[in-house]
Order: sequence, then C-alpha cells, then structure tokens
Amino acid sequence: MSSPTNISPVNPLPPVVVALFIVMVLIEARFTLGSRGLLGGPEAVGWRLDALRTYGFSGDIFDWMVENRQFPKEHMLRFVSYLFVHGSFTQTLFSGVMLLALGKFVGEVFAGWAVVAVFIVSGIGGALAYGAFLDVRFPLFGAFPGVYGLIGAFTYVLWLRLGQMGERQITAFRMIGFLMGIQLLFALIAGGNSDWVADVAGFVTGFTLSIFVIPGGWSKIRAKLRHE
Repeated sequence: MSSPTNISPVNPLPPVVVALFIVMVLIEARFTLGSRGLLGGPEAVGWRLDALRTYGFSGDIFDWMVENRQFPKEHMLRFVSYLFVHGSFTQTLFSGVMLLALGKFVGEVFAGWAVVAVFIVSGIGGALAYGAFLDVRFPLFGAFPGVYGLIGAFTYVLWLRLGQMGERQITAFRMIGFLMGIQLLFALIAGGNSDWVADVAGFVTGFTLSIFVIPGGWSKIRAKLRHE
C-alpha cells in the first residue's frame, strides 16, 4: 500500500482532456504569434481568418451538401475542426478553462474515450443544429458546443447523484440555466449572435450521450430492454 503522504489531494487531469487543451493552445499560439509578426512573416496576419474560412462550420456549405447530396471530406471535417479554431485569444482562454474544469469532473466518472466522445459528438450535434435551424452566413467556430456537451455530462452525473440521495434532481440543471441566462443577457445588451443554438444542442447531445457512455450505462439499458 502507498503511504498517505504520497497521495495527492487533487486528482490529476485526465490525459485526454490535457491533449484536447494542448491542441487548442498550439493552434491559438500560432495565430497569436503570427498576428504579432513573431511567426510566419507578413502573411501570418491572415492565418486566423484563413483558418476560420477553411475549418469553421459553414451553414451555407451545409445547405449545399444537403441539397446536392454531396459530402466532400474537406467539408465533413468542418463538423469537428471548428471546435479547435477560435476567433480570439480570449475565446480560446475561456474555452480552455471550461474544458479543463468540466473535463476533470467528467473524467473522474467517465472513461477517457467517453470524455472525448462527449466533446466531439456534442460538437457535431451543435453544428447540425446550427446548420439545420439557422439561416446565417456567419461561420460557427470555437469549442463551446463541445464544452456545453461536457456540461450536459456533468448535469447527468449530478442528476443521478441527486436522485440517489433523494434530493430534487431538477437542481442539476442550475448550471445550464445560469449560463443560458448570461448568454441571453449579453445578447440583449451587446447584440450577440446565434451561437447559443449550437451550445444548447451541444448540451442536449452531451446529456443524452452520457446515458449510454457512463460506466454501466449501456448494460443497464440492455437489461431494462430485456426485462420489458
């Protein structure tokens, strides 16, 4: 047995969460250094804009694919790649901090592959909602739909725990309600865009997917189906 003095009071971050964070940081570092003339020469100033055009999720391109029933790989990639391209250093900072915080909590319950699945699949769900329900030319970019998927997973875990303790499970949804309230207030004051549609879809996707990927979740579902 290990000595109690060797046990860290803080659980380490899951490696997959750290890996996702590092990818975001490296991409943002390239854009930031390039915009300041520290990397890539004069043309580096436009790196961020070029990346948003190439890897951001485009509603117009989504409509074109659906109408023509053509799905080129470079455009299908946008369903995931947009999560790692941000519009500013500040957006990257907030996304990264939330990813680390929520990824740590969810990673203490979920397997590493499940954490990545929630993040990526929620991002895809957010992009689908953005393309299907909105008619906007502005591209979708940034990790927030995926992060909201982790909020959905966090909410599901909290919902289960409250149920086990006999507490009101509706309180598990306080975080998403608070965040949506802030976004609505910001939109009313500063004239925000429609990204919240992708965020809500990411949350719903993450919450729903958690039912299946939480440890023992799929086994319980199969057992219930057999019983019925």
